[in-house]
Amino acid sequence: MSTLLTAQNILLNTSLSTKEEAIEKAGRILVEQGYVTENYVAEMKKREELTSTFMGNFVAIPHGTEEAKTEVIASGLSFLQVPEGVEWNGEEVKLVIGIAGKDGEHLELLSQIAIVCSEMENVEKLASASSEQEIIQIFEDADV
Repeated sequence: MSTLLTAQNILLNTSLSTKEEAIEKAGRILVEQGYVTENYVAEMKKREELTSTFMGNFVAIPHGTEEAKTEVIASGLSFLQVPEGVEWNGEEVKLVIGIAGKDGEHLELLSQIAIVCSEMENVEKLASASSEQEIIQIFEDADV
């Protein structure tokens, strides 16, 4: 997972007012780091309209629609730490993890993140981490 989640893909102590802003920011990182085309961000927003990407435990995992697969250049993740939380369809989200999966890696990425974030202890560590390396380490320690 270390090549998918790098320090450049992580924003610490982010303040967001809406889930739309969160999706835009998570998608923008994926674009800037060369994982996806510009169109992927619009597909992430479209996906959210179809069904919420809120996963429970203060975690949302926005990603593109099935049609967006052609917009993915390489698999990658973006990570937004939102200590104050952002409202997500009536739920509070403190971790926003954007996903781009190439060649069917999408579901594998989702399940790896779900494994890490199913442990509330990990979510709390991720939400309070003070460095990008700390966040990367939590995923690496989970050995997913």
